[in-house]
Amino acid sequence: MLGVSSVLAAAGYALFVLVSGRPETALVATLPLWFCGFVGLFQHRLGFCVAFGMMARYDLEGSGGDAGTISEAEAVRRDRRRAAEVVGYAALAAVVTTATVYSVGFVA
Repeated sequence: MLGVSSVLAAAGYALFVLVSGRPETALVATLPLWFCGFVGLFQHRLGFCVAFGMMARYDLEGSGGDAGTISEAEAVRRDRRRAAEVVGYAALAAVVTTATVYSVGFVA
C-alpha cells in the first residue's frame, strides 16, 4: 500500500510542478517517492519482503503458515543479498524515472 501511495504522490507532485510552472529542479524531490514505490512494486512482484530479508525473519501466517527466524547462515546470506538487490534495482529505477520526469520538465 505504501508503494502505491508513493507512486501516486510522486506522479501528483510531478504533475503539479509541471503544470504550475515551478522550477524543474523541484522535480528532484520525487526521487524518494519513486524509490519507495519501486521497492513496493518489486517486493510485490517477487513475493519477498526486504525488511524481513534483512532481519532474517519469515512470516507466513497470512497464508496459513508460521513465523520465525532463519537460522541457516547460507539462507540468511541469500536473503540479505536478495534484499540488497531489490533496494539497488529500486534505486536505479527511481533515478531513471526521476531523470525522465526531470527531462520532460525541460521540454515542457
